Amino acid sequence: MSIVAPAGTLPATFRAKRRLGFNTRVSFNDEAGPAQGLRDGIELFKAAERLGYQSGWAYQRHFDHYLSSPIPFFAAVGQHTSHITLGSAVIPMRYQDPILLAEAAATADLLIGERLELAISTGANAAFDAVFGAVDTDARTEAKRRQARFLAAIAGEVLHTVDGPGQGAPEGTELRVTPHSPTLRSRIRQGSASLSSAVRAAELGIGLISGTVQHDHVEGESFGEYQARAIEAFRATWRRKQGTEPPPVTVAASILVGTTAELREKYAAYDLERRTKGIGASRPSGALEPTAPAIQPPGVQISPVFHGTPDQVIEAVLKDPGLAAADEIVLFLPPAFSLAENVRLLADLVQTVAPSLGWSPTA
Repeated sequence: MSIVAPAGTLPATFRAKRRLGFNTRVSFNDEAGPAQGLRDGIELFKAAERLGYQSGWAYQRHFDHYLSSPIPFFAAVGQHTSHITLGSAVIPMRYQDPILLAEAAATADLLIGERLELAISTGANAAFDAVFGAVDTDARTEAKRRQARFLAAIAGEVLHTVDGPGQGAPEGTELRVTPHSPTLRSRIRQGSASLSSAVRAAELGIGLISGTVQHDHVEGESFGEYQARAIEAFRATWRRKQGTEPPPVTVAASILVGTTAELREKYAAYDLERRTKGIGASRPSGALEPTAPAIQPPGVQISPVFHGTPDQVIEAVLKDPGLAAADEIVLFLPPAFSLAENVRLLADLVQTVAPSLGWSPTA
């Protein structure tokens, strides 16, 4: 095990990480089944809280061997934890009813003590129109429309004033989402894969979480360099549009600390799989075969995997411009790893690397 460097030795350009989180897909395989996968997901959040993690995130994915409905899952996790925040990373708004999502989110948030942090996206995913129904405009425009409606709903804005009979309430009644969680809107984030989406988040006055896929970087620009540029654009836009200091920025990263030779070999194999199979890497048995190409098209790239000995990982993380610019790092867990393997990853990160990033666990 490495002897970690004290926080005081951080490079001048590296922001100390005051919060540490993780991101899981809450996956399941054909052998154990979905019920076991969901139970393992709850156990993972419980273990992370015991280790001092401040946030836990779950990815939403439809029609596959992963969590498809994160809100009820978070309501369940909240009954087994006390202070870790629970977040979606991300919910694509194209396939959400914004009012129903606002109702469910507010209900769950109140049940778990206002610990919900929803990350939503407006990417142009039109893969499931045959199921959810087509729209009259393009997918991204529709997602942005639904995002705006959702933000208005959770803010407690009037959605409709009854102006005639047969509308379920007396004429003149102002209809708002109930129950209302008054602080929930301040905990909404944009899941960003591009500079333009980071700027839009600041314009809307919502937080930013930068994921593991990027679009529209310039030729020769590394993942971390583009990430840092998007974060700076978010902060500059926020100060100009909102007139206040921007909220903390979160980035998701694959940081796999090999504390033994066996683990280093395992993590190197995952890195190779991710570089050769792209987003289709590390799938549980029974999961759908990916249709996206393994080699990303021009302008698209996936995040690197930081792996090796603790000292090697510390050095790589401290040098990465995107991780340096962030306020919080979220550890992206390989979807096919078992509960025990993921808990080991969480523990090894906090014990060997995180203190060197200026982080300390929740008391």
